[in-house]
Amino acid sequence: MKRRSFLGSCAVLSGASLAALAQSNADAPPRRYARTRLIDIHGRPIVAKTLAAETNYVFHYPYAATPCFLLRLPRAATSAMTLQREDGRPYAWQGGVGPDRALVAFSAICAHKLAYPTREVSFIRYQKERSATSDGATIHCCADHSVYDPARGARVVSGPAPQPLAGILLEHDAATDQLHALGTIGAEQFDAFFAKYEIKLGFEYGQGRARLPVGDTSVVRELANYCKTTIQC
Repeated sequence: MKRRSFLGSCAVLSGASLAALAQSNADAPPRRYARTRLIDIHGRPIVAKTLAAETNYVFHYPYAATPCFLLRLPRAATSAMTLQREDGRPYAWQGGVGPDRALVAFSAICAHKLAYPTREVSFIRYQKERSATSDGATIHCCADHSVYDPARGARVVSGPAPQPLAGILLEHDAATDQLHALGTIGAEQFDAFFAKYEIKLGFEYGQGRARLPVGDTSVVRELANYCKTTIQC
């Protein structure tokens, strides 16, 4: 790889250190998809400072039917760490982005039985309050009580999930305060997701359209405005 190209790759991966990036490439490297601008329902670019803390935001990436969570955590997620996929391959998670390093994004497809937010109901969401099955400030799937820590790369805290949620690589532009999705890191669930929900997604999106790439932009909505019912547990 040419030196200029290599340094450019390091810059877009949310300011990853050369050492951490080299480690991730040696094990399970990031997967690059389209550079997709996050926008609101009116087509305006999402500005990081306008995102409310501990609020569930949903967008689709890298495919038309694959939902992701965008979260502003209550504190900075600055600790880079090595996580592990179910197949044993390690990968490097680089922490949050944005001016306060508190913005993170993850696939909203649960790593256990692939529960995900639909227009009708969501069994998985960020939960800031403590409950009988969670200490709070976690992503909680009420379908099987898998609990993930978004401040630590969505690693599994408890429950049957065999691996962390796949991370979504974010780019924050300090000059404009805008956000782009760049790719994924960790174990994707996309093939299993499309296989399990093929018929349902065909009705919702049209035959073969659920797996179309999202393209240049993806709309961000609050989960409360995206689906009718969010299950609490």
